[in-house]
Amino acid sequence: MELKQKHTKLGKVLMVALALLVSSSVAADQALPPPPNQTLPGCNDTCGDVKIPYPFGTGMSSTPDHKPCFLDGRFNLTCNNSTLYLSNFPVLNISVQGQMEVLVYVSSICYSQDGNSNWNHPTQKFAKFSISKEENKFHTVGCNSYGFLNSFYNGEEYSTGCSSKCYGNKREIHNGTCYGIGCCQVDIPPSMRNISIEAKSFSDSTKYWGNCSYSFVVKDGYYTFDTSHLYAFPYEMLPMVVDWTVGNQGCDASKSGVDYACMNNTYCYDKDTDLGYRCICNEGYEGNPYHSDGCRDIDECKTSKNTCLSENNCHNTDGSFKCFCPKGQSGDGTKDGGCHRRDIVTKVVIGTRAGFIVLIVGISSLYLIYEKRKLIKLKEKFFKQNGGIILQQRLSAGENTSQSTTVFSAEQLKKAANNYDESLIIGRGGYGIVYKGVLSDKRIVAIKKSKIVDQSQIEQFINEVIVLSQINHRNVVKLLGCCLETEVPSLVYEFVNNGTLFDYIHNEVKAGNVSWKTRLRIAAEAAGALSYLHSAASIPIIHRDVKTANILLDDTYTAKVSDFGASRLVPLDQTELATLVQGTLGYLDPEYMQTSQLTQKSDVYSFRVVLVELLTGEKPLCFKRPEEERSLAMHFLSCLKEDRMFEVFQVGILNEENKEEKIKEVAILATKCLRLIGEERPSMKEVAMELEGLRLMEKHSWTNEEVNLEETHYLLHEASSSIHEHGDNNHHQNTGYDSIRDHELIAFDDGR
Repeated sequence: MELKQKHTKLGKVLMVALALLVSSSVAADQALPPPPNQTLPGCNDTCGDVKIPYPFGTGMSSTPDHKPCFLDGRFNLTCNNSTLYLSNFPVLNISVQGQMEVLVYVSSICYSQDGNSNWNHPTQKFAKFSISKEENKFHTVGCNSYGFLNSFYNGEEYSTGCSSKCYGNKREIHNGTCYGIGCCQVDIPPSMRNISIEAKSFSDSTKYWGNCSYSFVVKDGYYTFDTSHLYAFPYEMLPMVVDWTVGNQGCDASKSGVDYACMNNTYCYDKDTDLGYRCICNEGYEGNPYHSDGCRDIDECKTSKNTCLSENNCHNTDGSFKCFCPKGQSGDGTKDGGCHRRDIVTKVVIGTRAGFIVLIVGISSLYLIYEKRKLIKLKEKFFKQNGGIILQQRLSAGENTSQSTTVFSAEQLKKAANNYDESLIIGRGGYGIVYKGVLSDKRIVAIKKSKIVDQSQIEQFINEVIVLSQINHRNVVKLLGCCLETEVPSLVYEFVNNGTLFDYIHNEVKAGNVSWKTRLRIAAEAAGALSYLHSAASIPIIHRDVKTANILLDDTYTAKVSDFGASRLVPLDQTELATLVQGTLGYLDPEYMQTSQLTQKSDVYSFRVVLVELLTGEKPLCFKRPEEERSLAMHFLSCLKEDRMFEVFQVGILNEENKEEKIKEVAILATKCLRLIGEERPSMKEVAMELEGLRLMEKHSWTNEEVNLEETHYLLHEASSSIHEHGDNNHHQNTGYDSIRDHELIAFDDGR
């Protein structure tokens, strides 16, 4: 009986304890605040499985005022059959951190058995937000195929893309790879807004390789290439990540406006945005920074975000927390410091301080030696990392320079560029940023600070040093020195102060001030520099990226050929040189792309585009022009063939002084350089001499008075024939092919 009573009492105690435990758990749950609001009152917060955070919304609210559920028209979504749409693009996910995942159609072109082509979504456009350069890749799938990703933003346009060629070789096409054979991919440039995607093929060759070419932007890591995709592509749509922002101006201009979107306990961020800004919750706050409720304080004491011994040692504050110890104990109340009785703490503190003093005395005696060795090792590390050993080996192997190259210290260049002030940036090239600087001897220079690079980019950097150190020509930008002892290597050039030839041709204000006589002289000087590189340098040099953006002008409009990061030295005992295709769309030699062989005639083809730009004042590649006129070279040849040459000349270029016959000579010369077969093109030496002859005819007015047109043609023909008979025979050299992977080379470089 007594035992039964004891069991009954024990059962009652256990029931009370259980009740207390349950009640405390319920109280803790009730103490937690409800999740922060993500949508406006009366608005749907989901569509299917997709959550809809404000500033996005669907339609009007159900509240009496019937306000829009979205911030403005850009954020108006549609929910149809449990699927969320932005325009006609299905939405998969939206984050208040500024990204959205949407489904986008795959662009394709297919050929039927009879050779007819069929387009599918050939020029689809995504206009509202920028596509994320960090989260996406651009792909083209197919053999003998290529694709373009075009951007039209802020009154300007530019494109990137890649090509995939197989040459009949099926063994080199592997599953899971996308290196340019069967499949190619490139990174996304920044600020690509209002995009269109185009899939294309080389002639109709695709019909022998699965009949179709596909181009698409896809979330990085989502798509994996399989050889079966060449014959049956399994996707009609693929996910793409876009970056969204609010407003049309930056933070400073928007904060004073009535439509400023950042609510309480938030801050504005616009450092990596191309348009507008983002709102972010302050540290220690959470929620939707765009919602009218703003962000609310996080109670770190109830989460794992605090560093206190326990919740009892934690005190929540607005946006943060504090750890403390109970009365009678000392310490900071953290997991590392803890809490201790005061007498123990005093002894520990005294011992710790004594040991600390002894340690400081010991370390201070070794500090200076350690720092000196550390600095030496760091400089050695950067010297090796930046290719210093490679440079030494190539110089010692016989690549002697024609002029001494100064090795500058990091402090010299840092002082010259005013600690690399952004206001001194004068250009951004494919391999680095160019600053204007003033050396201690008052010389004004251009400092090219390379980006942090991998091994392949180190080769480009060393290549530019080797190429420029061998050149001593008045129309080639002069290399003054380099610096290798910092993490980011640098080159120092003479400063050319009057911009690029591209600016003077296509800037409406500047172009009107440049006469035909000046244009002809600039063309002759640039041709002479390239002829020197091909024929007179100790080792022939192919520039490989000839364009108006890489021809600088000084204050007397003297031409200076620049940017040799993509150039190649050609050994004297070789006639061919295999290399990756690099250059700028619109200037690239089609024979170079098709045959995988680079020659000096590739520079000739690119230079002809420069001549055509000088004659027409038009850009070499423009998607705003009609399709048949997008390629300036092809449009120019078409006009010459149809005897409509003078229709494409820039307005005002023809006048009584320069005579149309003289300009026609330059046009005919450009046509010779445009021949698709490289061997049929003239050499740079021939081009340079013919331009110089035309320039001399312009310079001496008596030539026009005393020599008739037939005699002039005869003399020019004789000069050209003489060059053909006695000219340099080392200009037939070929190179290799690769997909156009380096998107920085596709965009225009500044050229300094």
